[in-house]
Amino acid sequence: DCWLIPPHPALGEGVDLPSWLCVSLLFSALWGQASPQCPDSCHCAWDTATVLCSDAGLREIPEGIPPETVSLHLERNYIRNIPERAFTDLIHLRDLYLSHNRIDSLASGALRHLGPEVRLLDLSHNQLRQANREDFGSTRAKTRLYHNPWHCDCALQELMETLNLEPETVNGIICESSVRGLGQPLVKLLDSGVNFCSLQRKTTDVAMLVTMFVWFFMVIVYVVYYVRQNQAEARRHLEYLKSLPSPRKTPTETDTLSTGF
Repeated sequence: DCWLIPPHPALGEGVDLPSWLCVSLLFSALWGQASPQCPDSCHCAWDTATVLCSDAGLREIPEGIPPETVSLHLERNYIRNIPERAFTDLIHLRDLYLSHNRIDSLASGALRHLGPEVRLLDLSHNQLRQANREDFGSTRAKTRLYHNPWHCDCALQELMETLNLEPETVNGIICESSVRGLGQPLVKLLDSGVNFCSLQRKTTDVAMLVTMFVWFFMVIVYVVYYVRQNQAEARRHLEYLKSLPSPRKTPTETDTLSTGF
């Protein structure tokens, strides 16, 4: 039997409920305990495993994102950085939207923990200036990086060669700062033959040559200084010897005989 009100001496016997109502109440209680919780300021569509946190005024990645999430929308917020293990537990994640935020840095390996099922990674319209291959790991997701103030260098060139960039957005990766081609699309510079890695090696070689020249110059200056100091010391020592009184001659036997004659 199922009891709505337990037996009590003052009330008599409890009220018996129909079996189907008992099963419904029990199922509802268990479902309420087992159903995942949706993060604050977000809306969750459980039938499609989609978590919508767009335009929510978020300043960081929300906590409590359900592990079953397949599509995560975090666009149009105020997020500035991505912690290293922000998406570690989202093993079923396929689409990650982070566009139109203020992301200016990626923690070391922040996106390296994305699962192999991720098919879309949108980081467009942010404040990213630098990134390297270690930040993204081995992800093969179609990636959007356009509309960021990129500093074009060897690390970014290597990253572009590694990532599966969305073809129609590649021209939007503009060099906001660079040793070559300021204000031009990075892909255009690479197609024209610019190699930022070779430029970096040349810069490194020049720096090494300058360092070696400075070191050699300092050695020469020290040697010249040392020689001059020794010469001055030798000169002072010679002058000192000259200033000493000459020793008197002692009479010899020859001098005595000459005096006798």
